[in-house]
Amino acid sequence: MNYQVVIKNIDTVNEVEGYWSDDDFIQLLGKFNYPDGATAEKSSLPELLEMAISDYEANEAAAIVLEYKLGEELTEGQVDQISNDMLIDKVCEEYPEIHMQGTLFHINQLLFKAYNGKFPNAKASIVHFSMTPTNGGPQKLTAENVLKLLNNGLSDRNLIKRLFENQISQNIPFPEAESIVWELKTEDNINYDLVTSENWINKEDINESEFESILEEVEDIA
Repeated sequence: MNYQVVIKNIDTVNEVEGYWSDDDFIQLLGKFNYPDGATAEKSSLPELLEMAISDYEANEAAAIVLEYKLGEELTEGQVDQISNDMLIDKVCEEYPEIHMQGTLFHINQLLFKAYNGKFPNAKASIVHFSMTPTNGGPQKLTAENVLKLLNNGLSDRNLIKRLFENQISQNIPFPEAESIVWELKTEDNINYDLVTSENWINKEDINESEFESILEEVEDIA
């Protein structure tokens, strides 16, 4: 199917609103030895958590949050390694398990705020765009669909194009798309908001803001 693609804007942000729930804050407060989170004003929970976290050594705090969010996927040794590496590098951009990078970003930025910049400042991109079919009605697109359709507007310097050139440009499966795209929202199946790392897509990556693209049915290469 043919699509008219318009990239309207890319917002660069330090955090993605709504990722951490009130329950997350309460659970984490308990892990940082603040037992009264459940009775605190909901609006004060983020600030209370920042204060509770800052009482700990930075790498120790990182290990606690990593264990809370990724304890089922990481070994104790990996948690220890990442908690130390996070103080030096943007692990959320470099970690080889792409499906963990989004969670690592949110953890990194929580710690960045709590420690006033002691952790590197990673950034996310919120890409606002429309994808209008030129023949037929709109259909809800997947992360894979969207990245393939965005391909024609991305610079050859773009990291996705460099690492996944075949997957993004050909009608073959692109399973990594679900990990590259952290959030994909639409209310009308035409106008979309996509959240990802600035490392994957940033303002400098856009060659064209309006272009045509073709979405082909993906062939099963198994």
